[in-house]
Amino acid sequence: MESLYCAARATATAAVLYWDKPEAAAARAEYRVLLDGAPAGTTDKTHMTLTDLLPEHSYCAEIYHDGSRIASLAFETAKARRRIDVTAAPYFARGDGKTMNTEALQKAFDDCGAEEEVYFPAGTYLTGALNLHSNMAVYLGENAVLQGSESPDDYLPRIWSRFEGIEQECYRSLLNAGTLDHAGGPNCAHILLYGKGTVSGGGRALAKSIIRRERELLKEYLAQNAALAASCENDSTIPGRVRGRLMNLSNCAHVRISGLTLQNGPAWNVHMIYCRDIVTDHCTLRSEDVWNGDGWDPDSSEECTLFAAEFDTSDDSVAIKSGKNPEGNAINRPTRHIRVFDCHSTGGHGICIGSEMSGGVEDVKIWDCDAATSYSGIEIKGTPQRGGYVRDVSVRDCTFPRLMIHSVPYNTDGIPAAEEPLFENLYFERLRFTGVRVGHGEPVPVDPVEIEGFCTPGHKIKHVTIRDCVLPAKASLRIALYEGLTLENIRSEDPDGSV
Repeated sequence: MESLYCAARATATAAVLYWDKPEAAAARAEYRVLLDGAPAGTTDKTHMTLTDLLPEHSYCAEIYHDGSRIASLAFETAKARRRIDVTAAPYFARGDGKTMNTEALQKAFDDCGAEEEVYFPAGTYLTGALNLHSNMAVYLGENAVLQGSESPDDYLPRIWSRFEGIEQECYRSLLNAGTLDHAGGPNCAHILLYGKGTVSGGGRALAKSIIRRERELLKEYLAQNAALAASCENDSTIPGRVRGRLMNLSNCAHVRISGLTLQNGPAWNVHMIYCRDIVTDHCTLRSEDVWNGDGWDPDSSEECTLFAAEFDTSDDSVAIKSGKNPEGNAINRPTRHIRVFDCHSTGGHGICIGSEMSGGVEDVKIWDCDAATSYSGIEIKGTPQRGGYVRDVSVRDCTFPRLMIHSVPYNTDGIPAAEEPLFENLYFERLRFTGVRVGHGEPVPVDPVEIEGFCTPGHKIKHVTIRDCVLPAKASLRIALYEGLTLENIRSEDPDGSV
């Protein structure tokens, strides 16, 4: 019997079970779930939602694959929460899309106790930044939209945050939880954000307003540091680092985000910094023409899990980070124990590790994802200046345009680390590469595999396995600067599926 990691996240009447994929399981393996010994259903995914449960009740779930029990878990449903309706007294929020509701909504959030939840009925609730706190829940009903304003003034005062590996004061995000402390543990915990509604930020318009304002404030600094500014991605890089996100979680633990549409932050959508146990499931994440419009970004965080998500983003769908040189090397907080599975992309750059990875990234498991409609596919990247490492990455049963493990030339500002990065122990099995990148114009044929390590001795890419993968016909592989590469059962197929 194989015993795998298995977990449950439960409300009063429902629970989502999820578990690691067995090593021997095929792409569409079937799993049978028992609840208290009785059949609960079968699925070809590594998660299952159980409904019609009793509040405050203990259950035991068992998961079977290929006739053997692979995991079991005892869990307890929560107590039914009392709803705080934001449209009722004493809050009287208006979901007309015009009335600013920041004060009313913040009061409802502040009033929410451990056995309550803030409830948004259908409507569009215009607001500025809101603060979450420990032991609270927010439920957005169907057709309920929490809509962030487009004015930078509505996201003041600034808070200490981290963007592209640099800690600094940033505008607040639409939703904010925890206080940033790279030397400390969690200071905000047990938050539930769920429902059938939408959390929507100020998007491109807010981002442009913040950058324009910050560029004016930094005019003298940018003139005095012209060489630094010129080394950045573009002239908006430095002033753009003060943008908030859609959701900023700093030093948080035990947060669940479920069932929502999360869209159009002024930069990244969901950003977890120095966090632990953040679970995001059954969400749609998208950004419309937002520069740095990532979807889900664990940053120097642990035990973060994403599954059953739909992506259509302007940048990386998933970006796994751990800080940037030199600050990321000094803080030295890795990102580890990350799971991403059963996710689908209709646009965006795909799943990425780096380029901010100076604190290290390890133990990343990705399976059953389809990012064929993406620009980059699966990518592991860093600059020679970063330092840090990426190791113990496993990717199985996915579809991507391509695999890239390489050095990149952008965002190289900052004092270089003492040594170049180290990428090692990277495992890719049963992947299908289309060899066509999608996004930023017409589809473009690309090399389906690009592996190129760092030049310094000892920093070649080490111990890469690519097994049972499918490439497009007549594809070329770009491979250099590596030690220990295994290519096993690599097949080529024409678009019609013929070998």
